[in-house]
Amino acid sequence: MIKTGDKIPYFNLKDNHGKLVSSEDFKGKKLLLSFHPLAWTGVCAKQMQSLENNFEKFKNLNTVALGLSIDTTFTKNEWAKSLNINKTPLVSDFWPSGELAIKLGIFRGNDGFSERANIIIDENGIVIFVKIYDIPELPDINEILSFLETV
Repeated sequence: MIKTGDKIPYFNLKDNHGKLVSSEDFKGKKLLLSFHPLAWTGVCAKQMQSLENNFEKFKNLNTVALGLSIDTTFTKNEWAKSLNINKTPLVSDFWPSGELAIKLGIFRGNDGFSERANIIIDENGIVIFVKIYDIPELPDINEILSFLETV
């Protein structure tokens, strides 16, 4: 499993609008990879809404937050519309199924989706924070913001 000090593996995925999102796009910025198991579920919705609700705080902390799951881009786009998520990219790790989650060691093979996890990468592509949550647990966004304020 990915751990602090590791370099983030290269990825090139599509967001909910079909736009390519690459790990190379974020040089000079911190990156929050906020993984959730599946769209259209209550805790996952709250997790993604917390990213959207704190978009400006992330921006002020030189951080881009991405919401990731194995759902298709179409599903993620419809879900984003239903949740009024307009600024935060919801990224599809759909095909090959869970490829990024597998590279990070957070794919739950028996379930077919990722762990609920927050991974923060610094401006140089190095992992500086990793936390895995119980599937029914809502990550504390204040914990993430507080951490980002210290780095």
